[in-house]
Amino acid sequence: MMTRNITIANRLREVLLNGHWIANTNYKEQIQSVNWQQATQKVDSLKTIAALTYHINYYLAGLLNAFENGRLEISDKYSFDLPTINSEIEWSKLVSEFLTNSEKFADKIEKMDEKIFDLPFIDEKYGTFLRNIEGVIVHSYYHLGQISLIKKMIT
Repeated sequence: MMTRNITIANRLREVLLNGHWIANTNYKEQIQSVNWQQATQKVDSLKTIAALTYHINYYLAGLLNAFENGRLEISDKYSFDLPTINSEIEWSKLVSEFLTNSEKFADKIEKMDEKIFDLPFIDEKYGTFLRNIEGVIVHSYYHLGQISLIKKMIT
């Protein structure tokens, strides 16, 4: 029988790193298959692939930090503050950070004691650990859909 922590970690890996069940793709596939020009290409008023990648990575990094120090030090207002990307090296660095944080995040969830999922996350106003982790999954799928559509529009 799979425990909750393993089930949730597998759902995270599915959307971020290796799955095909829900969206028939994942972040790793999508962001590794575009170059920096495509990742930064604007389509009308839509966010760029790079901005959406940065956005999800911002939350992964911020939540990993919160798991470690018990403080939530991120703010929605900064979640799209992507530094300008002017080269393949800069895009590759963001992709690499995203994939590293994705793996760390899923690994962290997999190692969590199951009892923690029902506890308040940082402050009761944020709900439980489970609610916030499931929020990461849903939020990630939402933006993965955007990335997939933008990629189709630019290629």
